[in-house]
Amino acid sequence: RFAVDGLRNLTRLEAFSAPGFGLPGSLPAWLGAGLAPTFQLLDISGCAVTGEIPASAIAGLSNLTTLNLAGNLLSGQLPGSALAGLARLKTLNLSGNAFSGELPKAVWSLPELSVLDVSRTNLTGALPDTGLALPSNVQVVDLSGNLFYGGVPGSFGQLFGRTKLANISGNYFDGKLGVSNGDGGNFSFELNCFVDVTGQRSQAECQQFYAARGLPYNVSGPAPAPQPAMPASPGRKKGHKNLKYILIGAICGGVLLVAVIAAILYCLVCSGSRRNGSRNDQRESGVRNTQLGASGTGGGAVTAGMQPSASPANLAKVGDSFGYDQLVEATTDFGDDRLIKHGHSGDLYLGALHDGTSVVVKRITSSMAKKDAYMAELDLFAKGLHERLVPIMGHCLDKEEEKFLVYRFVRNGDLSSALHRKSGEEEEGLQSLDWIKRLKIATGVAEALCYLHHECNPPMVHRDVQASSILLDDKFDVRLGSLSEVCPQEGEGHQNVITKLLRFSSTADQGSSGSPSASCSYDVYCFGKVLLELVTGRLGISASNDAATNEWLDHTLRYINIYEKELMSKIIDPSLIIDEDHLEEVWAMAIVAKSCLNPRSSKRPPMKYILKALENPLKVVREDNGGSSSARLRATSSRGSWNAAFFGSWRHSSSDIGPSRDDNLLKRSETIKSSGGSNGDHSSSRRRQSKEIFPEPSGSRDTED
Repeated sequence: RFAVDGLRNLTRLEAFSAPGFGLPGSLPAWLGAGLAPTFQLLDISGCAVTGEIPASAIAGLSNLTTLNLAGNLLSGQLPGSALAGLARLKTLNLSGNAFSGELPKAVWSLPELSVLDVSRTNLTGALPDTGLALPSNVQVVDLSGNLFYGGVPGSFGQLFGRTKLANISGNYFDGKLGVSNGDGGNFSFELNCFVDVTGQRSQAECQQFYAARGLPYNVSGPAPAPQPAMPASPGRKKGHKNLKYILIGAICGGVLLVAVIAAILYCLVCSGSRRNGSRNDQRESGVRNTQLGASGTGGGAVTAGMQPSASPANLAKVGDSFGYDQLVEATTDFGDDRLIKHGHSGDLYLGALHDGTSVVVKRITSSMAKKDAYMAELDLFAKGLHERLVPIMGHCLDKEEEKFLVYRFVRNGDLSSALHRKSGEEEEGLQSLDWIKRLKIATGVAEALCYLHHECNPPMVHRDVQASSILLDDKFDVRLGSLSEVCPQEGEGHQNVITKLLRFSSTADQGSSGSPSASCSYDVYCFGKVLLELVTGRLGISASNDAATNEWLDHTLRYINIYEKELMSKIIDPSLIIDEDHLEEVWAMAIVAKSCLNPRSSKRPPMKYILKALENPLKVVREDNGGSSSARLRATSSRGSWNAAFFGSWRHSSSDIGPSRDDNLLKRSETIKSSGGSNGDHSSSRRRQSKEIFPEPSGSRDTED
């Protein structure tokens, strides 16, 4: 959380700079009044700060010269009155947040302002045109990627013309631009609604934006003269009459066709429900006859069409059977000092066995909403102990009112705590994971999900993929945990074309909203958020689905483009120290993440292809040039070889993957250019099918439904 109360005691503090350090939570209201009068610099960029900016948090910082809140999860309106009091402010960076409302006019009146960056902040409004004395020392102005509209007043035209860098691209400014580059500075104005320069939005898009807000749209040109109305001839009237009959017939036919399809689907659903009911009855009967000590299947994750779970013969495959007294002794009677955390399926306690082995004991009590969810884990482990799943040592099912699962202790905790060191920990190695470890972790999670999706029969869905579910051993190898939600993929083995269409129409986007979906594509979506967390270093992204997080995702995905590596500088974790090759690997992982986050679940790639891309990330972003070094890269995966078409197809269609409202903005907003041309768009002009984007690699065809 944002715990910096100790700063109050530093009576001569001049600066607090902690970019990329995890400080999740809101800005404290006391900040402005509590800091020393000598305070001049506040940089908490990329710290996962949330909520609004309280006016009192900055109102008292009269000597502040630098305020950098970029790359957080801030929202709400900017406190204009408080900003107006920062008379000595020279640098204001609020980029990469999710504010609402307009940029306060007071910002333009700050007398010493030199750098202003409010790019990608969701701000809107028009530039003020009256009564402002614009600052004379401005060197950088970045308003890109927002919703600003209206014309560019002459005073601002002069301001933009004399700055070293000015970027207003990706907005909705209209009319004539009328701004030159002045003294040789760089001015970027692409993707607006200007009529006298190239590289702008389409007129239809601009008209739609202005009409939706009830604003006048300045085309700055004479409207075409209306054509005189021609009297309708008798033949034309007859044609209109015939057209009316044709339309009526077409509408009636369409309604009839929809009714027939609905009737067929209803019959199929009813038939499927009867089959599922029969299978459920058989399953419940089988489960009640096992020796798990459970009174029934309850609810849990085992109710999705699985065969009878964890029979007595299979329990032998799930480690040892511990006695209750053993676990009481190992955890000191489940004392509070041994509690690791309250999990959604049970409380986790740290323990030690007689031989000194450290263990984690999950305690599932009868008060848990899913008290029988442990059966899903036992059933999964009975299928086989995969090296990428959390290592289970055994179970204790003696007591009727509570059950226990025993895991081997994983030394480096989970990814959410290892990515950046939390306050109070003393292990310096965990302060920020280097890129080699991050790529290793991403590949390990992909291996675990590949096992669940492609090696289990039926395919299993994790449904809780997030940083806190990814455990790391002493070598930072992945052990995927939080398996209480695991269940078979919905409808596996009992689908035809029509039922698949029905599923798609009702659950096309369950991966991006709503409750966890029992589909592999939902796991892929969640994995994409984990990849972005590794790339950006942003804490909490994979565990959250609120509006602020979704807005951050939308902004971030704009800067992931297969043809513009330089855009990665806007979103990459500032704590990463990488060379050129590693930067390309980061770029490749971001592209893979974007494909995973496609809003259409049917367009997300299968995990087996994602794994191949992460095993050879440079092939995602490098063309295969025959004798070049990149062409000699080969997979080390035991799953077999694949052809170059897989990576080439990813390159040539990546701009079609994932939610991206302004792909052209991705290519222009970071490299500020003086020209407004629209050349350079290499994206495919047609939508590619999923198999075309991720073709089946040669020599490694997996069996899928």
